[in-house]
This record gives sequence, C-alpha cells and structure tokens, in this order.
Amino acid sequence: MKNHPSPRLLADCMLGRLAKWLRLLGYDTAYENTCTDHELARRSRAEGRVLLTRDRELARRRGLESLLIESEQLEQQVEEVQEALGPPPDPSLSRCSVCNVVLEEVSAEEIADRVPPYVLETHTEFRYCPGCGRVYWSGSHVQNMSEQLEDFGPS
Repeated sequence: MKNHPSPRLLADCMLGRLAKWLRLLGYDTAYENTCTDHELARRSRAEGRVLLTRDRELARRRGLESLLIESEQLEQQVEEVQEALGPPPDPSLSRCSVCNVVLEEVSAEEIADRVPPYVLETHTEFRYCPGCGRVYWSGSHVQNMSEQLEDFGPS
C-alpha cells in the first residue's frame, strides 16, 4: 500500500461501522451502502480515494487503489487502516460521524434553538456540521467515544 500523506477513503457497504469510527478518528471517509462494485470503483478513482472493502475480488481490480480489510472486528479493522495508511490527518472528533464534513466551531447563541436548554446551561463549546446540520457538544457520550478512540490509537 502506498504511503498517503493525507489519505481520502471510501468504505463499501460492508464497512459502515468502520467508516463512522474512521471519521471520528479524523480520516476523510466517504461511505457508500447502495453502490455496485463498478460504481464504487468509479467513485474511488474519480475522487482519488482509497477503497476500503472486505470483497477480495473488488480489492484486486486493476487501476484501483484499495485496502482489503481482513478482520470482522472493528478494533482490528481500525488497526489495519492505521498500519497501511498511517495516522489520521485530522484531529479526532473534527468530522461529522454521519456525513464526513469537517465540523465548524459555533457559539451557543448560534445554535440555541437547536439544542435542549440544559445543554446550553451546562456547555460552552459547540460544533456544527454544515453538511447535515447536526450540532455536537461534549456530553458523556464523548467521554465514552474518547475512551474507545484511545483504544484505537497507534500500538
């Protein structure tokens, strides 16, 4: 596998959970769950993305830069990506886990009508996804995700 200074990834339909966690780690990871193999290969080439797949036949296609994910276990899948492509180019929790867009910092006033009142009272830092409109803040789920992300850290 080539060394990518800033790899852009495309996960196929078998790797949706991996795609979400790669985004949380800071990898630019597109995800397709409805494309045919031909469409995946075309998009990967057109966008200069490394295709992540568990499909051996698809991974062997000529002219396609791909990474065959061998494991069925999430933690090992993350390790496979990190070993082949290096650490994530962006900081963890900097991308939308749903649509992959880079999050923007916003003030409490900007999102006051989009979060529960108790969140406004107890938090001061918010991020907004300009792609899908989700608002993120550091709740207890972030601590849980951070612990999981640490488990995925370089060995």
